Amino acid sequence: MVPLSWYMALSIVVFSIGVFGFLSRRNIIIVLMSIELMLNAVNINLIAMSHYLQDLRGQILAFFVIAVAAAEAAIGLAIIIAFFRNKATAHVDDVKEMRG
Repeated sequence: MVPLSWYMALSIVVFSIGVFGFLSRRNIIIVLMSIELMLNAVNINLIAMSHYLQDLRGQILAFFVIAVAAAEAAIGLAIIIAFFRNKATAHVDDVKEMRG
């Protein structure tokens, strides 16, 4: 059996990669993928703690996080496609120019 600390370490590493990608990249698609990485790190943490405590509530919560992440990805990609049609670019700096 894999110890709980390994799952926590994996979750921290995946979350850190997501934060790094979110803060360092300028491409909107990469930023969206980084947010998804952070949500998946939370899911790893929830599932590991749920298994460790022998409680299904963490797994149920992880299921809802996956559903919210899917909706967030669909809406985010729709916004990115609409933005790309107007500006022909997918950089975060160009989004700031569209403020009204």
